[in-house]
Amino acid sequence: MSVGPTPPVRRFAHGSRVPGWDDAVDLTKDPAVVPDPATTPVPDELRAEIEALMERYPDRRSAAIPALHAAQRLHGWCSPLARTQVACVMRLTPAYLTSVASFYDMFELEPRPLHDDVYVCTNISCSLRGADEVLDALTAAAAGDETVHVRSFECLGACDIAPMASVNGEFVGPLEPSDAQRIVDDLRAGRSVLPEKQLRSRACVDPGAHPGGGAPHPDDPRAS
Repeated sequence: MSVGPTPPVRRFAHGSRVPGWDDAVDLTKDPAVVPDPATTPVPDELRAEIEALMERYPDRRSAAIPALHAAQRLHGWCSPLARTQVACVMRLTPAYLTSVASFYDMFELEPRPLHDDVYVCTNISCSLRGADEVLDALTAAAAGDETVHVRSFECLGACDIAPMASVNGEFVGPLEPSDAQRIVDDLRAGRSVLPEKQLRSRACVDPGAHPGGGAPHPDDPRAS
């Protein structure tokens, strides 16, 4: 029995890796060195935040991800300067931090304007439940609006609310394509996005706990 060519898997068609993750290594560069504190200025607030993060871990390298997040918040993207400043404080090489930043989708290795981030999970659980349609709908709803950045994401680790997305760090789901316009409208209006579908609002197994296991959500009547 003959078998035809295997059709492409749609969930890989849009790509979900940060730019540069597959760039070849430049073997002509000098060996990586730890930046010299005497010649590498680091903003005081960034230095203090990174040092506080390192104190939480027995191995300072475990603080690399939150430290890169701190630098990205300050600079707007995980720029070479941002990575060098983190490396200086953590006493690591910029190359080590670049390997971390280029692996994870949440770090931006290209300059970008400040905007709202909408990451649609397109990994297997979400993909099987319609994530591609949600991504298409969100992309269409935000078309032409540079303040809303929609992109696919390899995995957000919230399979129980698939298909889902992270909206400025807030996990929402399960989503339907019809939710797309409301998400964009909520962002433009500065409102809490889909509060009834936020992960933090889901019921806890402890009947005496607030939704999400912590303080009530601002949109919850119990918050007043």
